[in-house]
Amino acid sequence: MLDPRGLARPSRFCPRIIYAGTSHIRRATAAALLAASLCALPACADVGVGAALPLSPDKLYGELFVAVQTAQVYPDQKTFVDTVPKADPAVILQAYRAQKDVPGFSLKAFVDQYFTVPFETVITPPAGQSLRAHINWLWPALTRTTATAPDNSSLIPLPKPYVVPGGRFREVYYWDTYFTMLGLQASGRDDLVDSMLDNFAYQINRFGHIPNGNRTYYLSRSQPPFFALMVELAATKEGEAAYTRYLAPLRKEYAYWMRGAAGTAPGQASGNVVVLPDGTVLNRYWDDEATPRPESYLQDVATAQQAPDRPAAEVWRDLRAAAESGWDFSSRWFGDSATLATIRTTSILPVDLNALMFQLEKTIAKGCAVARDFACTVEFGNHARKRAVAVERYLWHPAGYYADYDWKLGKVRDNLSAAATYPLFVQMAPWGRARQTLRQTQTALLQVGGLSTTTLHTQQQWDAPNGWAPLQWIALQASQHYGQALLAQTIGERFLGSVERLYAAEQKLVEKYIVDGSGTGGGGGEYPLQDGFGWTNGVTLRLLDAYGRGQ
Repeated sequence: MLDPRGLARPSRFCPRIIYAGTSHIRRATAAALLAASLCALPACADVGVGAALPLSPDKLYGELFVAVQTAQVYPDQKTFVDTVPKADPAVILQAYRAQKDVPGFSLKAFVDQYFTVPFETVITPPAGQSLRAHINWLWPALTRTTATAPDNSSLIPLPKPYVVPGGRFREVYYWDTYFTMLGLQASGRDDLVDSMLDNFAYQINRFGHIPNGNRTYYLSRSQPPFFALMVELAATKEGEAAYTRYLAPLRKEYAYWMRGAAGTAPGQASGNVVVLPDGTVLNRYWDDEATPRPESYLQDVATAQQAPDRPAAEVWRDLRAAAESGWDFSSRWFGDSATLATIRTTSILPVDLNALMFQLEKTIAKGCAVARDFACTVEFGNHARKRAVAVERYLWHPAGYYADYDWKLGKVRDNLSAAATYPLFVQMAPWGRARQTLRQTQTALLQVGGLSTTTLHTQQQWDAPNGWAPLQWIALQASQHYGQALLAQTIGERFLGSVERLYAAEQKLVEKYIVDGSGTGGGGGEYPLQDGFGWTNGVTLRLLDAYGRGQ
């Protein structure tokens, strides 16, 4: 087991977009940016498991970090936070302070002298591969082993090998991994499935939760809690032993998502927990920090400036919480359903998150039953039943579909999205409502090339016209669970057609697709379209198996 190295607190997930016209930011807000970097909100005391957490680059480098990101030394804000320092951070910071005001000082030259930039892994597959052969060839190319990491690197070492999504995503991501595992299992790579499960259990034991990704700047939040589903996936191969093997980390993860619930008054919230006025407890996305994400620093500063009537920390917290959702960004989280600066993620009780929490409760109850801890079985069975009742009461839209609930405004949101199928995916929905949801989803979201993420075109990547592999799989499984085999097949075959068309034209798989039938990679968001791509590979292999396509 790795030796936990201590220090203090961190943060986040995604992106890349180069904002035009940012010189005004450099002039007008340098002091504010530095203050935000150096004065991060303190971490919640109950997040960790004893040891202090490693510092993220914004905290290690202070004003140097602000200068580099503000000056856009690298086009992608994620590049600098992934660099490896060539000296101790204190030495680098001292050198910067001594040199920065010297005539002729070059910030780019200074960064080149003191940091090693992460190299881009160029993947060149053999020509003429079938889609299936290409994916199986990619698994070793996307596998990383980092049992150690350079001192003061943002990379968090993990004891066993893991698969990365690809492109700029050079680390393992929490919820991506479930869909990657689907493909690994189809490829007979149960060894990697087990390795990644063990890595996640290791992180729960070390940090108290599974971070967004294995980077220090992701530590202040998690991602959609798919660990329970990963355990269930492993159990399909090794039987009930998987439930008892991972029961302790499952319970620790649950404690993380529910921290503060017992002491929170009705109508109030604490971390990931919201207690509604009637005492109902549901979950929201959250981040323990309220500063710009280091990996998307300049973008977050610009977004806060576009909301002058709101405290910047409030905007930054909501941006970070959206990153925890994995849907960064989407009209689901916007006050006006259109504009990023109106983001209000922490005011929303998401239907997908609460369905996954039901699954976690149900899986813990199953694990406790296998372990013959029947008091625990009853306890978590009751938690799951209460959550199912709450979802039906608060997360149901009268138009006939599951939706998010704005707990501050006290009303269900109108946005219909592919997240509506999550209660069906975890089999918590009554049949009548499940059928209504599937009808609404089919009518509003099903396109020639698969399921659209939402009905709205906002130029955000988690909106129309983009379709994402994980959401196709969720909706497909949801349809099958409720007797809609033809709809499930239609969703699967249409999305597989999108993947096949782009692969035929460009010999690659990508993270998202425009589902208009053109076989085009998706757009929008904070960074260019990425190749690879872990979860697309995993879902595609399962679809190829299901429909007997490709050798």
